[in-house]
Amino acid sequence: MSEVSEQLLKGTTKEGQRPAALMLEDGTFFTGTACGATGEVYGEICFNTSLEGYLEVLTDPSYAGQIVTMTYPQIGNYGVNPEDAQAARPALSGLVARDVCACPSNWRSSVSLPDFLRQSNVVALEGVDTRALVRHVRDHGAMRAVLSTEDVNPESLLAKVRASAPLVGENHVQRVSVPEKRQVGAEQLPKSHSFAVAPAAKARYKVVAYDCGAKESILHNLVRCGCDLTVVPWNTPAEEVLAMQPDGVFLSNGPGDPEAVEGTYSQVEKLLGKVPVFGICLGHQMIAKASGAEIEKLKYGHRGGNHPVMNLRTGRVEITAQNHGFGLVWPSLGPLVPALSGGFRNHQPDLCFWARSRKAPVVDNPRFGRIQLTHVNLNDGTPEGIAFLDVPAFSVQYHPEASPGPTDAHYLFTAFTRLMDGREDYLDIDIADDRLAGWSFGSADGAAVAGAVEGRA
Repeated sequence: MSEVSEQLLKGTTKEGQRPAALMLEDGTFFTGTACGATGEVYGEICFNTSLEGYLEVLTDPSYAGQIVTMTYPQIGNYGVNPEDAQAARPALSGLVARDVCACPSNWRSSVSLPDFLRQSNVVALEGVDTRALVRHVRDHGAMRAVLSTEDVNPESLLAKVRASAPLVGENHVQRVSVPEKRQVGAEQLPKSHSFAVAPAAKARYKVVAYDCGAKESILHNLVRCGCDLTVVPWNTPAEEVLAMQPDGVFLSNGPGDPEAVEGTYSQVEKLLGKVPVFGICLGHQMIAKASGAEIEKLKYGHRGGNHPVMNLRTGRVEITAQNHGFGLVWPSLGPLVPALSGGFRNHQPDLCFWARSRKAPVVDNPRFGRIQLTHVNLNDGTPEGIAFLDVPAFSVQYHPEASPGPTDAHYLFTAFTRLMDGREDYLDIDIADDRLAGWSFGSADGAAVAGAVEGRA
């Protein structure tokens, strides 16, 4: 840092910051200043395009093993409310931002973001040209990186990062899953959210949730829709789950390479056809793996709160929240069934073809019969959702609970309750009707809102 820069920073919240550096495995190097804990961390570099929700991003267990770059130029301006956290502690490796605000302004804030990062032992870097960093990752793909406040020597850092372990093949789920089963009920819903969210519906469904790194808000959405929730470790035997006699089984989001999570998808194979199943993100990939599908690593993944996805069954477009670096290879589930795929016999390389054709194609899966492609990403034509037609199961690649992000996909929680009710039309819900279900926004009639949601489900 130049002498002029140091003079300008004196008397500001940026005074006294120590230098820090980020090195990518291809030799791309960035310098800035430390704005969190001190140390040296390794992980896969990725980026999130959300304009808000930085605390939810920081505490999402799905980021285990990754260094997250926020594309929005300033984060931290509304501070931190711990009740918005998605887990007890952050699981990500590190954070990179253009500017981190140390003086938040928000009535719900109890601590600044830099203080939270230090308290949570998260190594963070600011002062980086995040536009250049994100363009580089977008063009060259995700790669290993090292973030350090202790070593800013390019040659030393490059040698270290090239010797570090890759994300592929690592089972990060086992370190973010619960060690033993636990209950989640209405009494555990954050009280500070009651100004905007109606009380939970009466519990009517007994649901077992596999915790592969579940976000708390996803579990809370299940509770709000009337689920009595038992959360179990990622590798719980299917026989133990079935012995609980659940009305449904939920498969959560989670981090890392799905190929390494055999302890979950091998159990899912035993559950499909015996109990209604709903999967989100990694849970979607677990259902796909249980069906014999291939999973591919995406060039740089989908992470943010503004990704357009078309529901092929309704033709409606949802703006979705996403966080994943791997995805289902749709043709690997089986050959198309022409009679249920608009007469088409061949798989298409770009799934946006089905969005343009307004068709929801169906394949013949050798393990579980007919499976329908229900959702497609309109940015890159990757699969975002599937529904089984011969067994009660469905899944989506994105995060419908909107933490952070829009509420367009909230209907999927309602759909799960309808699936458990045995309704064949469980997915045929107008998102415009369901988008604000369960919100009260300060209304004194919150209980009436919850009752309406329960009745519609």
